Amino acid sequence: MTLECFPTRPSPPPLVPGRPDRDWMDAFTARHPYRCLPLSMANTTGWELLCPFGFEAEWDGGQGADAIRFAPDADATLFDHFAASHFTHGIVTFHTGWLFRTPPGWALRASGVPNRFKHGLAPLEGLVETDWLPYPFTMNWAFTAPGKVRFEKDEPFCFIQPVEHRRIEAFEPVRVSLDDDADLARQYETWKETRTLFNNSMAAGDPEAIKQAWQRYYFRGEYPDQAEPRPESHVNKRRLAPLPDAPPASAAPSAAPGIDFRGWSAVGALTRKGPAED
Repeated sequence: MTLECFPTRPSPPPLVPGRPDRDWMDAFTARHPYRCLPLSMANTTGWELLCPFGFEAEWDGGQGADAIRFAPDADATLFDHFAASHFTHGIVTFHTGWLFRTPPGWALRASGVPNRFKHGLAPLEGLVETDWLPYPFTMNWAFTAPGKVRFEKDEPFCFIQPVEHRRIEAFEPVRVSLDDDADLARQYETWKETRTLFNNSMAAGDPEAIKQAWQRYYFRGEYPDQAEPRPESHVNKRRLAPLPDAPPASAAPSAAPGIDFRGWSAVGALTRKGPAED
C-alpha cells in the first residue's frame, strides 16, 4: 500500500514521520510522561508537515481577513502561498504544498500534531477522502483569543494519518457484563489487586516500590498474571517510512513519489526493513 505524495509547488513543506519528543514531556521530572506508551504511540502514528520558515501571526479579534497580521521571518519565500487569513473569523489557513492519494477506501485525517499545544491557537481536524480527491486540502487553525502566536522553522503545522474510514461504520457498540467473560474478569481483578498494592506501597514509602517507580505491564505488553503469554499484537514503537528525496531535476521520475506502509518506498532506491523485535 502506498501513500502517494504529489508536490503542487517546487519546494513543498518537508514531510517526516511523526517524532516522539515533546518539550512539555521533557520538562517533567525523570521525563515521566514518556512512560505512558499510549502518548508516545500517538505522537508517532502519522506524518508531520513542517514549516519551511518561521513566522508570527497576530489576531485583533475581528472577523475580517485583515484581522490577522502575518510577520514572516526574513528567509521566508512566497509566504502567501503557505499561510493566509483565507476563511476570516480568526482562522489561519496553511497550504500543505502536496496533493495526497490513498488506496481505495482509505482517507487522511489531517490534524494538529498529537500532544503538542500552542497557546491561543487550536488546530482544526478534518477527514479527507484522498482516495479520489483530485485537488489538495488545507490545514486550518483557529485563534481562541486575540493575541500573537509564533511558528518556528521546522515546527509541524499538520499531522496526517491514513484512516480506513468506511470500515469504522461496521462497528456496533454493545454493552457486555464482565460476568459474561470470566477470563477477562479474572485478569481485571488481578490487575486491580496488583495496582492497589503497588500504589499503597508507594504511598508508604516502600523502598522496592520506589525503586521500581512504575508498573510496566502495558509498556512491556504483559498481563498482571505472569503466567499468561504476552499478546503477539503488542507494539511499543512506531516505525514509519520517510518520504524519499526528490530526484534530480534532470531526471524524470518513473512513478509518483510515495510512502509504502509496509516499509518500502514506492520510488527511488530507499529500502527499509520491517519492525525489529523489542
